[in-house]
Order: sequence, then structure tokens, then C-alpha cells
Amino acid sequence: MNRWGLTIPLTGVPLLEHRALVEQLPDLGYTDVWTAETAGTDAFTPLALASQWAPQLRLGTAIVPVYTRGPGLLAMSASTLAELAPGRFVLGIGASSPVIVEGWNGAAFEEPFARTRDTLHFLRSALAGEKVSEKYDTFSVSKFRLERAPDPAPSIMLAALRPGMLRLAAQESDGAITNWLAATDVPKIRDVIGPDVELAARIFVCPTEDKDAARALGRMMISSYLTVPVYAKFHDWLGRGDALAPMHAAWAAGDRKKANEVIPDSVVDSLVIHGSVESCRDQVQSYVDNGLTTPVIALLPTGTDPFDLAKGLAPQR
Repeated sequence: MNRWGLTIPLTGVPLLEHRALVEQLPDLGYTDVWTAETAGTDAFTPLALASQWAPQLRLGTAIVPVYTRGPGLLAMSASTLAELAPGRFVLGIGASSPVIVEGWNGAAFEEPFARTRDTLHFLRSALAGEKVSEKYDTFSVSKFRLERAPDPAPSIMLAALRPGMLRLAAQESDGAITNWLAATDVPKIRDVIGPDVELAARIFVCPTEDKDAARALGRMMISSYLTVPVYAKFHDWLGRGDALAPMHAAWAAGDRKKANEVIPDSVVDSLVIHGSVESCRDQVQSYVDNGLTTPVIALLPTGTDPFDLAKGLAPQR
């Protein structure tokens, strides 16, 4: 099945006002809505609303950090969404970043691979309704059992960037979720996870023909995200290390203005889609043509009505 997703909530739109758009998404050709969790809405509440507004849609979190909720609470939140949307909820989990985990939530960002693996194993057991008493490498759980185990249990996908986590996602979860990649990067991810594993990616889309404005926004986002060590290593692996080296040097020197300026246009254009609505839609399709299962559009603000843009970016049928 061809999938086509949208990230909610949209920038600048109050959460409850999304109903008018979300109700239309299935008829427009969208199959999914996905959330993120940084410093805006939490990942679960918008999906709880969407589960009632558009019962046809699949709902996904991309992603919920494995550190910021205790294992039991994470299982309860996932179980609640799975009950609201039986068979239509995907729990996307991942390590997140030190900024979110340590800086904003006061937790220690330690052993991200092991913590993600252990959380996946715990959730598999807990969401199946099992009573869990287990000493994992990174935490222990004693006599936990969900009072309302979902039937069916939700799918679980892992945020994964480099080969180790990608292989874990492919071998032990229901798919991989990635971020900040170009359409031409998809085959490299596929080489690691294989042809049959679901691969979802959030794709940043800025529908405007003002190239300077789109690139300025893209540069600001790229310097904020790709200087985070995990993303820096990801793009080294993808082959952008040399192109992004001047940005990293300026950022390390504390010159954020220069860090933005030295990002090449070619990097911005490959990682942040821009142009007319029709061109942007075609560029999203190019990810699918290269092997992406589930494109998840993250609509960037352009000053145009975001509902109109979301409608225009619906897949061609």
C-alpha cells in the first residue's frame, strides 16, 4: 500500500482548529498523520483527537523519547492510543537527543542504543498484556502489568539513523523512522534494512517559489539540527561530511551567523523541499520512488494558509 502522511499540529494553528483539515485528509488521499515531541504539543494528545476526527487514518508518533517517560507510563500512553484507534496506531520511539533529554527533561542521556533496545523489549511484553518483571541493561521493572492491554497491540517502530540502530529496527521492530535525509539517500538506508521493512521519514516541505526565503529558513533549521552529534555522524555516513565541515567549524567557534552562511545551496535544496506546491509534491514522490514507504510531510510556514498547502500537497491519484 502506498502511504502519504502529514505531521500535525501545523505551525501556528491551534490544535482544536485542526479538525476541519484532519476530517478531509482521507478523501484527499492521505493515509497517515504523525506527531513529534520536542517543546510543543506532546506526541499523544493530537493523535487522540485525530482518532475521532478521521477514523480511517493511521496514527503515528515520530518520535516519543525513551527517556522522558518511565517504561510503565510509556506503555500506558501507547495502550490508550491503541484502544482509541484499534489496529491504526504506530508507536514510534527513539533515543532523541541530549538537549531534549538532559537539558529540558532532567534525565541522563546514557547508552542510547541499549536504552532504546531495552524499551522496545519491555514494550513488546507489556503491550501484549504480560506481567513484566525484568532487569534490563539500562533499567529494571518489577511486576508491571497493564490494566487495559490493547487488542491488537500497536506496531512499534524505531527512530534510526546509522547502521546499528537501523539493523535493530529492521530485525526487532516493525519498521524504521528516519529524518533529515535527501531522496537520494533512501537507497543507502534500504541497503541496511532490506527491501521489505517499512521505512518512514519526516520530510521538510516549504512550498514557496521564493528561493531565498526557503533557503534562509532551511539553513537555520539545518544548522540547529545537523550540529547535534547524532545528526552530524548521520550525515558523515551519508557522505556530506566535507560539505558540512565549514558549518561545524563556525558553529564550534560560536559564530552561528557564519554557520548558516556556509551551508551550500545544494545541501539545503536536497534536505528541505521548496518550490511550487506541485513541484514540492513531485519531490516528495521522488522519495517514494527511491524506496521510502511512508513520507511524512512536515509543512514549514510560508505565510500562505497552511490548510490550503496541505490540501495541495496531497498525493496525485
